[in-house]
Amino acid sequence: MQYYVPPVAKLIEQFEKLPGVGHKTAQRLAFHVIGLPRQSALDFAAAIVEVKDGIHYCAVCQNITDTELCSICANDARDRSVICVVEEPRDVVSIEKTKEYHGLYHVLHGVISPMDGIGPDELKIRELISRLGDGSVQELIMATNPTIEGEATAMYISRLCKPLGVKVSRLAYGIPVGGDLEYADEVTLLRAIEGRREM
Repeated sequence: MQYYVPPVAKLIEQFEKLPGVGHKTAQRLAFHVIGLPRQSALDFAAAIVEVKDGIHYCAVCQNITDTELCSICANDARDRSVICVVEEPRDVVSIEKTKEYHGLYHVLHGVISPMDGIGPDELKIRELISRLGDGSVQELIMATNPTIEGEATAMYISRLCKPLGVKVSRLAYGIPVGGDLEYADEVTLLRAIEGRREM
């Protein structure tokens, strides 16, 4: 039995397709949209269409942009000898918020995951390797997530880059600031010990 009129049911169904949105949240979002003034709803819909029509990948780093080059690649003040390799565009934002990294980026748009049918050819690895051809890049910082897939992807790229003479480093992992040792799992503790540095 259908509880909602078809347009509402369709809207709920569309919200349920969003990551992390279950049925109840989808219902709440749908009813929020229903309660919006018409112009606000049209602005919301126009913003979605504008993103789909106006956003593409940067010609260099594969980050999302609305111009040929993203603002980071277009910035001549960035250190062009270092590339930080990340999984998704949102990871660029996370690193940029630290205000400590001043190199370039490369966005893979995923990780190698045989279980999901994602191999190296489905990622932006070929584009990364082509950036290393002129010898200006001295280091790649692998900033993929510390998951099995993220580690496998980092290792795969590392093996491709070693013959090119590019140093490949990995982000350090360990105990988060404000965290308690008793709540850290064994792998996190091991990484924290391995990544220790002199004070």
